[in-house]
Amino acid sequence: MSAGLIVAIVVVALIVLAVVLLLGRRGRARRLDARRDQARRIRTEADMSRVQAERAGAEAEERRREAEISRVEAERRRAEAEKRAAQARREEAQAQERVAAAEARRREARERHVEAARMDPDADEREAAERFDRERGSDRPEGDTGRERG
Repeated sequence: MSAGLIVAIVVVALIVLAVVLLLGRRGRARRLDARRDQARRIRTEADMSRVQAERAGAEAEERRREAEISRVEAERRRAEAEKRAAQARREEAQAQERVAAAEARRREARERHVEAARMDPDADEREAAERFDRERGSDRPEGDTGRERG
C-alpha cells in the first residue's frame, strides 16, 4: 500500500469519525431538546394544576365561609324565634292571669249583688242573680243564685 492510500484511508476514517461524532452530538442535542420540551410541558401542566387547585381551594373556603355565615344567621333567627316564643308564652300567661282575675272579680261582683238582694227585704235574690247574669252575659244557668243546693 502506498503512503497516499494510507493517508487517504486515514483521512476518510477521520472524516467518518467526525461525521459520526457530529451526528451523535446532534442526536444527543435533539434528545436533550425533546426532554427539555417534555419538562416544560410537565411544568406548565403542573402550574395549571396548581392554579386549579388554588382556585378550587379558594372556592371551597368561600363556600365554607358562606355556610358558616348561613349557620350563624340561622342560629340568630332561631334564637330570635325562641325569644319571641318565650315572650308570647309570657304574654299568654299574663292574659290568662288577667282573665282569671277578671272572672274572679265578676264572680265576686255577682255574689255581692246576690248578697245585697238577700239583705234587701224588697228584692228577690233569684231575680237579682238572673238580672246580673243577663246584663253581664254570664254563662251560669238561669236561676242559679250561686249557692250550692243540697
